[in-house]
Amino acid sequence: MSILVNKDTRLLVQGITGHEGLFHTQQMLAYGTNVVAGVRPGKGGEWVLDGKVPVFDSCRAAVEVTGANASIIFVSAAFAPDAIYEAADAEIPFIVCITEGIPVQDMMRVRAYLDLKGVRLLGPNCPGVLTPGEAKVGIIPGDIAIRGNIGIVSRSGTLTYEVLYALKLAGLGATTCVGIGGDPIVGSDFIDVLQLFEDDEETQLIVMVGEIGGDAEERAADKREFAAACREFGADHFLRAYSLVGTRGDCDLMVRAISRARLSRARPGRGARPSSARSAVSPTRSTRRWTRPTSAASARWSPR
Repeated sequence: MSILVNKDTRLLVQGITGHEGLFHTQQMLAYGTNVVAGVRPGKGGEWVLDGKVPVFDSCRAAVEVTGANASIIFVSAAFAPDAIYEAADAEIPFIVCITEGIPVQDMMRVRAYLDLKGVRLLGPNCPGVLTPGEAKVGIIPGDIAIRGNIGIVSRSGTLTYEVLYALKLAGLGATTCVGIGGDPIVGSDFIDVLQLFEDDEETQLIVMVGEIGGDAEERAADKREFAAACREFGADHFLRAYSLVGTRGDCDLMVRAISRARLSRARPGRGARPSSARSAVSPTRSTRRWTRPTSAASARWSPR
């Protein structure tokens, strides 16, 4: 299993005829992503990449013809908000916005509109999402990750690549890697993505990569809750590891911590091994929800 994107994703690229859009569309196709259409007003009826991808004048027309269920935006900051609105109005349920430099005031209006429409946005100013071996929607290099059971969610773009590659060198793989973006207003934050990983049966560990600025990390994970969970279940049985990575030097520490967590599951003399990694952490996982606190001081992760 994976989250957000997989082999069934039918991707639409907004801004496909531009330099960045065309280059990264080619990379996504080479990885195996099912890119079904592109959008560029005024260029409908054309084909790009040697006739592999048709171009439409609008998102609605592209969705009606191709059945696209995800969109990625390579549009300049001045026009990116309108591109997001257009994708949402075309009833595309998942949108990834790579664009950097969108004004905060514009994103406040975009976020409010998407919340009303029930559309999930990743970004802006993000590297996208990668499910190793299945689909790549964004600019994350596909050759730095292998398939595994570790979920990765990150605010930093560069550290996302560093973490993926460090895990690969250690023989550890990812279910899905999600870059949420480092802007003040983003479509999906840590809490949203962590809940998706919590509901994913295949994801057994999570790496959370922070970045300077804001309080997103504090709102997502309260250290007192984490320490209490470790004391309750014991270090050997606390199989879900939340690692905050802030610098490149932390990657080695992160890999060692994950390796210890994995080894503790198979080490003899440590008590009965649980029937599943989930059962050792929470026998009632279906009732666990990432709650969105009203303030940073009350931020916590707790079952309802």
